[in-house]
Amino acid sequence: MTKIIIILIVGLICEAAGVVLLKAGIDAVCKGKDVTLLNIVPTVLQGATNLKIIFGVALEAVFFACLLYMMSQKEISFVWPLTSLSFVMTTLAAVFYLQEHVSGARWAGIALIMIGAALITWSEKSKEPAVSPT
Repeated sequence: MTKIIIILIVGLICEAAGVVLLKAGIDAVCKGKDVTLLNIVPTVLQGATNLKIIFGVALEAVFFACLLYMMSQKEISFVWPLTSLSFVMTTLAAVFYLQEHVSGARWAGIALIMIGAALITWSEKSKEPAVSPT
């Protein structure tokens, strides 16, 4: 179980950093302009060469690899809800890196996500057989 939790944390950090870098990269590419059908091709071409977007995609790939490993080891009903903790990590990264403002209602929602993930982890831990002392 400890190995899964470590892989989950690494994956979540990569996912949060990847999303924040993707946002920063697309903001740099678009410069506040809307993406329309007329400018989508140049925007995609600029995005394909933006280092923040490239690094963000690479970090998302690491998260996906972690997810695949975790799904191969544990039940999806355990793994998938825990990935919702990425909302917590991504919001924290957005606050500190992008200087985004997060309202109290959003923080309350994040707290509920954390409570749900804790319940899922607790339910998985209670399924494990007790080790008898020898």
